[in-house]
Amino acid sequence: MCHFSRNTTQDTRDRLIETARQLFLKKGYTATGVAEILQKAGLNAGSLYHFFASKEDLLLAVLERYKELLGPLVLQPVYERISDSVERVFGILDGYRGMLLETDHEQGCPIGNLALELSTTHPAARKVIAENFTGWRNAVADGLREAAGRLPAGLDMDQLALFLLTLMEGAVMLARAYRSIEPYDAAVAQLRDYFDRLLSNGTSRSTPRPAARANRQKKRGRRNVRV
Repeated sequence: MCHFSRNTTQDTRDRLIETARQLFLKKGYTATGVAEILQKAGLNAGSLYHFFASKEDLLLAVLERYKELLGPLVLQPVYERISDSVERVFGILDGYRGMLLETDHEQGCPIGNLALELSTTHPAARKVIAENFTGWRNAVADGLREAAGRLPAGLDMDQLALFLLTLMEGAVMLARAYRSIEPYDAAVAQLRDYFDRLLSNGTSRSTPRPAARANRQKKRGRRNVRV
């Protein structure tokens, strides 16, 4: 009997978090009322306040849930179908592209949405939003380190991951503003060109070419010699 009670309690809490997560994604935090969350979850106010002292506490739980969902929701579906560590980057970006298309450019990155809405008004939420971004960056940087032998020596994977996050969030925002996938695709196309250049300046996918950079530097040196 106690075991059943614990499961029921956890199910209720999870239902509240998942319902709030979906509504915050669709409508934003401010526009989503507690009554609406309760109605969609099929629960009463007592159920909410048994777990969360306020709507903001529920928001923090949603943000913590996003940290848990990074692997199963964002990364694993890509990793299971793409083995190449560089191509996985573009697989992840394609997932956000799919969300834009499926929602007619109304929904983008949920963490980015909440960051724009709440970062200056909800300091506790801002902290967990930043933790979500850091988790994304760390996961992408770890994946890129698997391709270190194919990329230029000394390339900072953490900074590269930050660049990727910045590009993705900016491209999502522009696609939503223009109600068009074209800005997103243009940004990803430029990223593809950038990675192609990184790969050509580092090593090939099969055979290391450590002398390539030195040869280019020698050529540049000869061009810079003044007669």
